[in-house]
Amino acid sequence: MALTLLLFATLVGTSTAKPRIKMGADGFPTGQDTPEGAADDLTRAFMRQDATQLRQICVRPFGAGSARAEYVEYLDGVLAHFGKDTPNETPENPRRIARVFAARHLSKNGPASYGFASFNFRDVMFVDVEVVLNNGKKLVRRTLVIKDQDEIWYAHPVPDISPLLSDGLYDESPSIRRFTDADPPAN
Repeated sequence: MALTLLLFATLVGTSTAKPRIKMGADGFPTGQDTPEGAADDLTRAFMRQDATQLRQICVRPFGAGSARAEYVEYLDGVLAHFGKDTPNETPENPRRIARVFAARHLSKNGPASYGFASFNFRDVMFVDVEVVLNNGKKLVRRTLVIKDQDEIWYAHPVPDISPLLSDGLYDESPSIRRFTDADPPAN
């Protein structure tokens, strides 16, 4: 009996393995099951100027007043701009993803608490994505990612318009852990 209980406890203890991360053709996370997938898909939407993917991956308009209006105006402006030139024409556009770092919580508790209390967001994190630009330079883009009430991760492409939600985002230290080395975020 004791051996059966020990075996059961061992099996239950080992069943908390990391879930498989869905990988894109480029070898980096994709999909909205993980914060890294959401951040990478936002990058891909800009690389491809894919309006459908951008609409799907961006967090829903939330809140009220000028911040909400500014966010909707931003999204409409980007979507209107897509297709006016080829993605490779602008030197500052991303050409490919080079590295993806593990999602991290902000050091300050305020953004996640504010997101939950005000908009019913389940989690607020950020992901650093290193991209190679069309001009050959590398750039690390910090993306705010939000798990909404539907338990799906979304990217916020302009977190500056939501200062309470993004408080301290750009003050965080550079990321060093790659997404492959990290534990998945708690549900």
